[in-house]
Amino acid sequence: MLLIPLLNGCAGKTESNKLQVVASIEPLAWFTERIGGDRVSVSVMVPSGGNPHTYEPTPKQMAQVSHAALFVKAGSGVEFELDWMQRLIDLNKSMAVCNASEGVALLPMGETEQDAAVEPADQHQHGHLDPHFWLSPKNARLIAKNVERSLVAIDPDGKAYYAANRTAVDQELQQLDEQIRKQLAGLQNRSFLVFHPAWGYFAHDYGLTQIAAEEEGKTLTPRQMERVIEEARREGIKAVFVSPEFSTAQANAIAQDIGGATVTVDPLARDYLQNLHQAAAAFARGMQ
Repeated sequence: MLLIPLLNGCAGKTESNKLQVVASIEPLAWFTERIGGDRVSVSVMVPSGGNPHTYEPTPKQMAQVSHAALFVKAGSGVEFELDWMQRLIDLNKSMAVCNASEGVALLPMGETEQDAAVEPADQHQHGHLDPHFWLSPKNARLIAKNVERSLVAIDPDGKAYYAANRTAVDQELQQLDEQIRKQLAGLQNRSFLVFHPAWGYFAHDYGLTQIAAEEEGKTLTPRQMERVIEEARREGIKAVFVSPEFSTAQANAIAQDIGGATVTVDPLARDYLQNLHQAAAAFARGMQ
Protein backbone atom coordinates (compact mmCIF):
# COMPACT_ATOMS: atom_id res chain seq x y z
CA MET A 1 0.00 0.00 0.00
CA LEU A 2 1.42 3.38 -1.05
CA LEU A 3 1.31 5.87 1.77
CA ILE A 4 3.01 9.25 1.37
CA PRO A 5 2.90 11.94 4.09
CA LEU A 6 1.09 15.19 3.35
CA LEU A 7 3.12 18.10 2.10
CA ASN A 8 3.53 21.10 4.36
CA GLY A 9 0.81 23.70 4.25
CA CYS A 10 -2.68 23.11 2.89
CA ALA A 11 -2.05 20.15 0.60
CA GLY A 12 -4.89 17.68 0.81
CA LYS A 13 -7.12 19.98 2.87
CA THR A 14 -10.46 21.57 1.97
CA GLU A 15 -11.41 25.13 2.86
CA SER A 16 -13.06 23.75 6.01
CA ASN A 17 -9.66 22.23 6.95
CA LYS A 18 -10.87 18.69 6.36
CA LEU A 19 -8.77 16.06 4.64
CA GLN A 20 -9.85 15.71 1.03
CA VAL A 21 -10.35 12.04 0.15
CA VAL A 22 -11.41 10.53 -3.17
CA ALA A 23 -12.92 7.03 -3.43
CA SER A 24 -13.22 5.13 -6.68
CA ILE A 25 -16.75 3.80 -5.99
CA GLU A 26 -19.67 4.73 -3.74
CA PRO A 27 -19.40 1.88 -1.18
CA LEU A 28 -15.79 2.81 -0.44
CA ALA A 29 -16.88 6.42 0.09
CA TRP A 30 -19.35 5.20 2.73
CA PHE A 31 -16.58 3.45 4.69
CA THR A 32 -14.34 6.50 4.42
CA GLU A 33 -17.07 8.85 5.63
CA ARG A 34 -18.03 6.60 8.53
CA ILE A 35 -14.45 6.19 9.73
CA GLY A 36 -13.16 9.64 8.79
CA GLY A 37 -16.19 11.42 10.22
CA ASP A 38 -15.91 15.19 10.45
CA ARG A 39 -12.16 15.10 9.76
CA VAL A 40 -12.65 14.21 6.06
CA SER A 41 -14.45 15.42 2.97
CA VAL A 42 -15.11 12.57 0.53
CA SER A 43 -15.84 12.61 -3.20
CA VAL A 44 -16.41 9.69 -5.58
CA MET A 45 -15.06 8.89 -9.02
CA VAL A 46 -17.78 6.52 -10.33
CA PRO A 47 -21.07 8.13 -9.23
CA SER A 48 -24.36 6.43 -8.46
CA GLY A 49 -25.67 4.82 -11.65
CA GLY A 50 -22.24 5.01 -13.29
CA ASN A 51 -20.74 1.92 -14.87
CA PRO A 52 -17.23 1.18 -13.52
CA HIS A 53 -16.53 -0.86 -16.67
CA THR A 54 -16.74 2.22 -18.89
CA TYR A 55 -16.73 5.36 -16.71
CA GLU A 56 -14.35 8.23 -17.46
CA PRO A 57 -13.74 10.99 -14.87
CA THR A 58 -14.84 14.56 -15.50
CA PRO A 59 -12.46 17.55 -15.42
CA LYS A 60 -13.95 18.50 -12.02
CA GLN A 61 -13.15 15.04 -10.66
CA MET A 62 -9.60 15.22 -11.98
CA ALA A 63 -9.22 18.56 -10.17
CA GLN A 64 -10.44 16.93 -6.95
CA VAL A 65 -7.83 14.20 -7.32
CA SER A 66 -5.10 16.78 -7.91
CA HIS A 67 -5.77 18.24 -4.43
CA ALA A 68 -6.58 15.03 -2.55
CA ALA A 69 -4.66 13.74 0.46
CA LEU A 70 -5.87 10.15 0.00
CA PHE A 71 -7.36 7.98 -2.72
CA VAL A 72 -9.29 4.89 -1.62
CA LYS A 73 -9.26 2.27 -4.38
CA ALA A 74 -10.86 -1.16 -4.51
CA GLY A 75 -7.61 -2.72 -5.74
CA SER A 76 -9.42 -5.85 -6.91
CA GLY A 77 -9.51 -5.40 -10.66
CA VAL A 78 -12.34 -2.88 -11.08
CA GLU A 79 -11.98 -1.77 -14.70
CA PHE A 80 -12.14 1.95 -13.91
CA GLU A 81 -9.07 1.57 -11.71
CA LEU A 82 -7.21 -0.58 -14.23
CA ASP A 83 -7.75 2.14 -16.84
CA TRP A 84 -7.24 5.24 -14.71
CA MET A 85 -5.38 4.55 -11.45
CA GLN A 86 -1.85 5.18 -12.70
CA ARG A 87 -2.93 8.41 -14.40
CA LEU A 88 -4.57 9.59 -11.18
CA ILE A 89 -1.43 8.83 -9.18
CA ASP A 90 0.71 10.64 -11.75
CA LEU A 91 -1.60 13.65 -11.43
CA ASN A 92 -0.96 13.94 -7.68
CA LYS A 93 2.26 12.25 -6.60
CA SER A 94 1.85 13.46 -2.99
CA MET A 95 -1.50 11.62 -2.67
CA ALA A 96 -1.55 8.53 -0.48
CA VAL A 97 -3.38 5.46 -1.82
CA CYS A 98 -5.41 3.03 0.29
CA ASN A 99 -5.89 -0.43 -1.20
CA ALA A 100 -9.26 -1.37 0.30
CA SER A 101 -8.88 -5.04 -0.67
CA GLU A 102 -5.56 -5.54 1.12
CA GLY A 103 -5.77 -8.83 3.04
CA VAL A 104 -8.93 -9.97 1.24
CA ALA A 105 -9.01 -13.44 -0.34
CA LEU A 106 -10.33 -12.85 -3.85
CA LEU A 107 -12.52 -15.45 -5.53
CA PRO A 108 -12.28 -16.59 -9.14
CA MET A 109 -15.01 -14.98 -11.25
CA GLY A 110 -18.14 -17.12 -11.05
CA GLU A 111 -16.87 -19.20 -8.12
CA THR A 112 -19.15 -19.33 -5.07
CA GLU A 113 -18.44 -22.70 -3.51
CA GLN A 114 -17.27 -22.73 0.09
CA ASP A 115 -14.07 -24.59 -0.80
CA ALA A 116 -13.17 -22.22 -3.65
CA ALA A 117 -9.52 -21.51 -4.26
CA VAL A 118 -8.69 -17.98 -3.19
CA GLU A 119 -5.77 -15.65 -3.60
CA PRO A 120 -4.63 -12.70 -1.48
CA ALA A 121 -5.61 -9.41 -3.08
CA ASP A 122 -2.01 -8.27 -3.44
CA GLN A 123 -0.90 -11.44 -5.25
CA HIS A 124 -3.55 -12.00 -7.90
CA GLN A 125 -3.56 -11.21 -11.59
CA HIS A 126 -6.48 -9.11 -12.79
CA GLY A 127 -8.98 -10.42 -15.30
CA HIS A 128 -9.86 -13.83 -13.81
CA LEU A 129 -10.93 -12.88 -10.29
CA ASP A 130 -14.17 -11.32 -9.09
CA PRO A 131 -13.58 -7.65 -8.18
CA HIS A 132 -16.82 -7.21 -6.16
CA PHE A 133 -15.28 -8.22 -2.81
CA TRP A 134 -17.03 -5.46 -0.83
CA LEU A 135 -20.39 -7.27 -1.07
CA SER A 136 -19.26 -9.63 1.70
CA PRO A 137 -19.77 -8.19 5.20
CA LYS A 138 -16.71 -10.17 6.31
CA ASN A 139 -14.61 -8.46 3.68
CA ALA A 140 -16.19 -5.15 4.63
CA ARG A 141 -14.59 -5.45 8.06
CA LEU A 142 -11.20 -5.60 6.33
CA ILE A 143 -12.09 -2.57 4.23
CA ALA A 144 -12.77 -0.63 7.42
CA LYS A 145 -9.39 -1.62 8.87
CA ASN A 146 -7.58 -0.62 5.68
CA VAL A 147 -9.30 2.76 5.57
CA GLU A 148 -8.56 3.39 9.25
CA ARG A 149 -4.88 2.53 8.81
CA SER A 150 -4.56 4.80 5.79
CA LEU A 151 -6.24 7.75 7.51
CA VAL A 152 -4.03 7.39 10.57
CA ALA A 153 -0.92 7.34 8.35
CA ILE A 154 -1.71 10.78 6.90
CA ASP A 155 -3.43 12.22 9.99
CA PRO A 156 -1.83 10.78 13.16
CA ASP A 157 -3.63 13.32 15.37
CA GLY A 158 -6.92 11.60 14.51
CA LYS A 159 -5.78 8.10 15.50
CA ALA A 160 -8.08 7.65 18.50
CA TYR A 161 -11.02 9.19 16.64
CA TYR A 162 -10.59 6.92 13.63
CA ALA A 163 -10.16 3.86 15.86
CA ALA A 164 -13.40 4.58 17.71
CA ASN A 165 -15.30 5.08 14.47
CA ARG A 166 -13.89 1.89 12.97
CA THR A 167 -14.85 -0.09 16.07
CA ALA A 168 -18.43 1.17 15.79
CA VAL A 169 -18.57 0.25 12.09
CA ASP A 170 -17.11 -3.18 12.82
CA GLN A 171 -19.85 -3.92 15.35
CA GLU A 172 -22.51 -2.89 12.84
CA LEU A 173 -20.97 -5.14 10.18
CA GLN A 174 -20.93 -8.11 12.54
CA GLN A 175 -24.60 -7.52 13.33
CA LEU A 176 -25.36 -7.22 9.61
CA ASP A 177 -23.64 -10.54 8.93
CA GLU A 178 -25.59 -12.30 11.69
CA GLN A 179 -28.92 -10.86 10.51
CA ILE A 180 -28.36 -11.86 6.88
CA ARG A 181 -27.24 -15.34 7.92
CA LYS A 182 -30.48 -15.85 9.86
CA GLN A 183 -32.55 -14.36 7.06
CA LEU A 184 -31.18 -16.78 4.45
CA ALA A 185 -30.73 -19.87 6.65
CA GLY A 186 -34.15 -21.43 6.05
CA LEU A 187 -34.24 -21.20 2.26
CA GLN A 188 -34.56 -24.53 0.49
CA ASN A 189 -33.69 -23.13 -2.93
CA ARG A 190 -30.09 -21.89 -2.61
CA SER A 191 -29.56 -20.70 -6.20
CA PHE A 192 -30.28 -17.28 -7.66
CA LEU A 193 -29.94 -15.84 -11.16
CA VAL A 194 -28.16 -12.53 -11.73
CA PHE A 195 -27.68 -10.87 -15.07
CA HIS A 196 -24.27 -9.42 -14.11
CA PRO A 197 -22.13 -11.59 -11.79
CA ALA A 198 -21.58 -9.12 -8.95
CA TRP A 199 -22.78 -11.18 -5.99
CA GLY A 200 -20.30 -14.06 -5.83
CA TYR A 201 -18.80 -13.02 -2.48
CA PHE A 202 -22.27 -12.62 -0.97
CA ALA A 203 -23.18 -16.10 -2.24
CA HIS A 204 -19.91 -17.54 -0.92
CA ASP A 205 -20.53 -16.12 2.56
CA TYR A 206 -24.04 -17.50 2.89
CA GLY A 207 -23.88 -20.87 1.14
CA LEU A 208 -25.71 -19.75 -2.00
CA THR A 209 -25.04 -20.40 -5.68
CA GLN A 210 -24.91 -17.44 -8.04
CA ILE A 211 -25.92 -18.24 -11.62
CA ALA A 212 -24.73 -15.45 -13.91
CA ALA A 213 -26.29 -14.74 -17.31
CA GLU A 214 -23.39 -12.69 -18.67
CA GLU A 215 -19.80 -11.69 -17.96
CA GLU A 216 -17.91 -8.42 -18.48
CA GLY A 217 -21.07 -6.53 -19.46
CA LYS A 218 -21.36 -8.26 -22.84
CA THR A 219 -24.64 -8.72 -24.69
CA LEU A 220 -25.83 -12.32 -24.70
CA THR A 221 -26.10 -14.23 -27.97
CA PRO A 222 -29.40 -16.03 -28.72
CA ARG A 223 -27.73 -19.34 -27.84
CA GLN A 224 -26.50 -17.97 -24.50
CA MET A 225 -29.97 -16.62 -23.76
CA GLU A 226 -31.44 -20.04 -24.43
CA ARG A 227 -28.94 -21.74 -22.09
CA VAL A 228 -29.69 -19.27 -19.29
CA ILE A 229 -33.43 -19.77 -19.66
CA GLU A 230 -33.05 -23.55 -19.62
CA GLU A 231 -30.93 -23.44 -16.47
CA ALA A 232 -33.35 -21.09 -14.73
CA ARG A 233 -36.26 -23.41 -15.51
CA ARG A 234 -34.27 -26.42 -14.32
CA GLU A 235 -33.52 -24.68 -11.01
CA GLY A 236 -37.07 -23.41 -10.57
CA ILE A 237 -35.89 -19.80 -10.64
CA LYS A 238 -38.46 -17.05 -11.10
CA ALA A 239 -36.43 -13.89 -10.39
CA VAL A 240 -33.66 -12.32 -12.46
CA PHE A 241 -31.57 -9.95 -10.35
CA VAL A 242 -30.27 -6.92 -12.23
CA SER A 243 -27.85 -4.08 -11.50
CA PRO A 244 -29.08 -0.52 -12.18
CA GLU A 245 -25.96 0.45 -14.15
CA PHE A 246 -26.68 -2.14 -16.88
CA SER A 247 -29.43 -2.37 -19.50
CA THR A 248 -32.28 -4.64 -18.38
CA ALA A 249 -33.63 -5.47 -21.85
CA GLN A 250 -32.22 -9.00 -22.01
CA ALA A 251 -32.89 -9.65 -18.33
CA ASN A 252 -36.53 -8.68 -18.89
CA ALA A 253 -36.71 -11.08 -21.82
CA ILE A 254 -35.32 -13.91 -19.70
CA ALA A 255 -37.76 -13.13 -16.88
CA GLN A 256 -40.68 -13.14 -19.30
CA ASP A 257 -39.66 -16.53 -20.72
CA ILE A 258 -39.42 -18.15 -17.27
CA GLY A 259 -42.67 -16.58 -16.07
CA GLY A 260 -40.88 -14.43 -13.50
CA ALA A 261 -39.74 -10.84 -12.98
CA THR A 262 -36.60 -8.74 -12.75
CA VAL A 263 -35.52 -7.49 -9.33
CA THR A 264 -32.99 -4.67 -8.89
CA VAL A 265 -30.11 -5.15 -6.44
CA ASP A 266 -27.38 -2.51 -6.48
CA PRO A 267 -23.76 -3.62 -5.95
CA LEU A 268 -22.61 0.02 -5.92
CA ALA A 269 -25.06 1.78 -3.59
CA ARG A 270 -23.44 4.22 -1.18
CA ASP A 271 -25.23 3.32 2.08
CA TYR A 272 -23.55 -0.04 2.66
CA LEU A 273 -25.60 -1.29 5.62
CA GLN A 274 -28.98 -0.32 4.21
CA ASN A 275 -28.10 -1.69 0.79
CA LEU A 276 -26.99 -5.10 2.06
CA HIS A 277 -30.12 -5.37 4.21
CA GLN A 278 -32.28 -4.58 1.18
CA ALA A 279 -30.35 -6.94 -1.11
CA ALA A 280 -30.58 -9.83 1.39
CA ALA A 281 -34.34 -9.29 1.67
CA ALA A 282 -34.65 -9.25 -2.12
CA PHE A 283 -32.65 -12.47 -2.50
CA ALA A 284 -34.69 -14.15 0.24
CA ARG A 285 -37.96 -13.27 -1.50
CA GLY A 286 -36.63 -14.20 -4.92
CA MET A 287 -35.45 -17.65 -3.84
CA GLN A 288 -38.63 -18.70 -2.03
